[in-house]
Amino acid sequence: MADLDSRTAAVPSRRVNAMEIVLRDLRGAIERGDYEVGDKLPSEAELGQRFEVSRSVVREALRAMQALGLTASRAGKGTYVASPGATEDPTFGAYSSRDLVEVRRHIEIPVAAYAATRRTQDDLDLLDRLLVRMERQTDTTAWVALDTLFHITIAQSAGNPVFRKVIEEIRDALARQSTFLDMLARDRREQSNREHRAIVEAIVDRSEDGAVRAMTAHLEHVEWALTTIVRPDRTGAAGRETTPVCRCAQAPGIPAPADR
Repeated sequence: MADLDSRTAAVPSRRVNAMEIVLRDLRGAIERGDYEVGDKLPSEAELGQRFEVSRSVVREALRAMQALGLTASRAGKGTYVASPGATEDPTFGAYSSRDLVEVRRHIEIPVAAYAATRRTQDDLDLLDRLLVRMERQTDTTAWVALDTLFHITIAQSAGNPVFRKVIEEIRDALARQSTFLDMLARDRREQSNREHRAIVEAIVDRSEDGAVRAMTAHLEHVEWALTTIVRPDRTGAAGRETTPVCRCAQAPGIPAPADR
């Protein structure tokens, strides 16, 4: 097996964070066969030294690898290769990405429409405060917490407590998915902030159709971002999809994925 240092990929021209560099190198090593199924990866400490990053950065990369189905952790024994390639259906906590996306379509889109006609001024005030805080937030963990609370507040604004219960049930999975995308999808946080604002503007205007379009666009952009991570071969050099996976219902001011 070749030494990891000899397999370090060149850093791409666009700016990437340390975790992404570690993830790309390890993922590439597994997909090339340098690490085979059942092989144990170097320890967090060893990887930290080799990449000259902190152990927290290494842990983030290993969590992303596990979400992609490439590795599995064994308590007290380390991280082992579980698959020679990334799964097309990552798992976030107790739910698969595919199941999560399907449920969100059937719940959050009609919920947004109900919110447009049932929201109270208190709901609008809270949504506005959340938007402002998300747009100013630079810390991933804090932003993800606000993102999850935003979607719970939309459900609360629909005036039916069952909707809120459903979103709260998948709260952990939503947070894991949001963290995954924030770490790995280019400019996803900024795009998500714009999509959130479009949803709120439709709700403020009491526009059911606008809320449906805005939430649909948001969820389909999430699905597209996931696809670009788990299937990078389906995107072109500029990160644009060569085989579209979604036909986004566009909300005003939200570009289609291929136009980003």
